[in-house]
Amino acid sequence: MLKNDIWILEQAQQGMISPFEASLIRKIQLSPQQTVPALSYGLSSYGYDIRLSPEEFLIFRHIPGTVVNPKAFSPENLERVDLKRDEYGDYFIIPANSYGLGVSLEKIQMPPNVTAICLGKSTYARVGLIANTTPLEASWCGAITLEFSNASSTDCRIYANEGVVQLLFFEGEPCNTTYSDRGGKYQNQAGKVTLPRV
Repeated sequence: MLKNDIWILEQAQQGMISPFEASLIRKIQLSPQQTVPALSYGLSSYGYDIRLSPEEFLIFRHIPGTVVNPKAFSPENLERVDLKRDEYGDYFIIPANSYGLGVSLEKIQMPPNVTAICLGKSTYARVGLIANTTPLEASWCGAITLEFSNASSTDCRIYANEGVVQLLFFEGEPCNTTYSDRGGKYQNQAGKVTLPRV
């Protein structure tokens, strides 16, 4: 069953989402004198919009003669992107037809009978920025490494400290073995991008 805002709020009070916003935030304060519209984040009717951390964002770079291998991934295939700021807020730039990795500002602790699906926000989809759909399995915990593809032919901004993806929470019958029980390889991710593991 898809869980509603009442359930999400109750679970957040027990530590499922931290930091947590109990309402949908649509404006941010850039300075004492400046408030700007935001890509919304926080609690919605049947989900929770999480934010992109300003701490780290990496993009793939082309290295002639190399092939990216998920079984033997080289960090040399990635380069750090600088955080920028202007009157619209803090942002990173994803080059045209490129791919980037960021991390959620929020830390998540999934209950043992709930899995969340991470979906992109429509505002970004409308400019060609696609968030990869990923699950957060039962009892998974940590900061979420987020994957974004810029499908457009122009560079695109992605805003830090604002909403980038929505989590939808699905409760099921208790499982025999949770992600934590089996020692999942992406358990307890820190607030940095976690590279592919086998």
